Amino acid sequence: MKVVRLNNFFGAEIHGINASNLTDQHVDDIKQLWLSHKVLVLRDQVLTPEDHVNFSRNFGDLEAHPHVQKNRGDPDIPEILILEAGGPKRALATDWHSDVTFKEKPPMGSILRGVVIPDVGGDTCFADATAAFDRLDPETKRKVEALSATHDWYTESNPSAPKDEDEVDREKYPLVHHPVIRTHPETNAKAIYTNNFFTSHINGIDKEESQYLLRKLAGAIRDPSIQIRVRWDETTVVMWDNRCVQHTGTDDFIPAQRRMERTTIVGGRPF
Repeated sequence: MKVVRLNNFFGAEIHGINASNLTDQHVDDIKQLWLSHKVLVLRDQVLTPEDHVNFSRNFGDLEAHPHVQKNRGDPDIPEILILEAGGPKRALATDWHSDVTFKEKPPMGSILRGVVIPDVGGDTCFADATAAFDRLDPETKRKVEALSATHDWYTESNPSAPKDEDEVDREKYPLVHHPVIRTHPETNAKAIYTNNFFTSHINGIDKEESQYLLRKLAGAIRDPSIQIRVRWDETTVVMWDNRCVQHTGTDDFIPAQRRMERTTIVGGRPF
């Protein structure tokens, strides 16, 4: 197994393994590399959807994304979320976020596979949310570490959410509260845990200060020096730690087609 770092903060490419035929030692090594590098890019992987699911199960229990039932999943493999864009259909996940933070127990990790890749464009960008927190000024750090925020599927910023109030289902998607700064349960590192899709406001402060702090935290995530950009092909698999990494897609490939398939690993309640 060969490991190539992608920058001085996080991210690594892994070469020399077959994700569909791993030894126990490979699994142990990947788990440790994942904790260390936060984003792992596996090249030259020829996987079926079943292989993808089996590989993912090495790292935890899997859950179906809440929207698999909305024609975004394979009915025979509910653990896989299908993400497609192209032609008139724009890519939706084009702002910085951590996956599914509108749940009480958001996923700990996501594993994405390229299936149909455009000739140009369609990259995925990742930001190190721990490095982003570390670079905040001391006063902001002190303030935000003590705060929680409300996460909501129905924010105005979420392009997938219905805008008609009649379609709001609070029983299915209740408001949840997570710390603004999350502590990683395995490394104890602190990371920014607000995002532009699902965080509606910071609790316990006025609206103006909430918006100011959310903009400041979003700006820290947008710092290019703590980001990596992954170029896809049909044999690329990327796994990232949702507890300390944020990501965004691009829609610079439209009208070409792009299809990705993702599994999601069950996580715990943020603290």
